[in-house]
Amino acid sequence: MPRRLGQVDESKGLAILEAARHALAERGMGASIEDIARRANVSKQTVYNRFGSKAELVRILVERRVDEITAHLDSPGSGDGPEEALAGYARVVLESIATPSSIALLRIHIQGAAEMPDLARTFFETGARTSRARLAAFLEGETRAGRLRVDDCALAAEFFAGMVIGSHQTGRLLGVDSDLAPTAIDRIAREAAGRFVRAYAA
Repeated sequence: MPRRLGQVDESKGLAILEAARHALAERGMGASIEDIARRANVSKQTVYNRFGSKAELVRILVERRVDEITAHLDSPGSGDGPEEALAGYARVVLESIATPSSIALLRIHIQGAAEMPDLARTFFETGARTSRARLAAFLEGETRAGRLRVDDCALAAEFFAGMVIGSHQTGRLLGVDSDLAPTAIDRIAREAAGRFVRAYAA
C-alpha cells in the first residue's frame, strides 16, 4: 500500500511526481520506474514505497491537475461573481490543453486504453468526470445563491466544458492546432463564460 506524503519527505515526493510527469510525457507508459527514480535522484524502491505503482503516479498527477483546474470554483460568490470564476476555470482548462505534457498524458491513455482499460478508466474518473462534477457543484451553489438559474447542473457543466474545449483538444492531440497563445486563451475563456452566464442568468 503506497504511503501518504508526510511533511518531512514532501519535497522528495514532489520531485518524484515532477520526474514522472516529464518521463511520461516523453516516453508514455513505456517510461520505467527506474527512469523516474533516476530523474528524481532517488532509488527505485523509494518510488515504490511512496507511490506503489506507475498507475498510482499517473492517478496522482491527474488528480493534482484537476485540483488546479477547479481551484477557481472552490469559493463561489467570494470573488467577482460566477462569470469570473467560470472564466478562470476555462482559462486553466485551455492552458492545460496548450501544455505539451498534458496532451502527452492524454495521448498515453488513448493509445493504451485497449491494453490498460483499468488505467484508462481511472484516468477518466479522476480527470474529466471529477472536473465536471466539481463544475456542476459550483453551478448548484450559484443557483441556490440566486446568481444563476440552472435546472440541470450536470448537463450545463457538460455544455460549458464543450464550449471551452471545442475542437482545440482534438487539434492539439493531432498536432495540427497550435493557436492557443495566452491572448487567445483569455479571449476564449471570457467569451465562453460571458455567453454561459447570460444563458443561465437568474
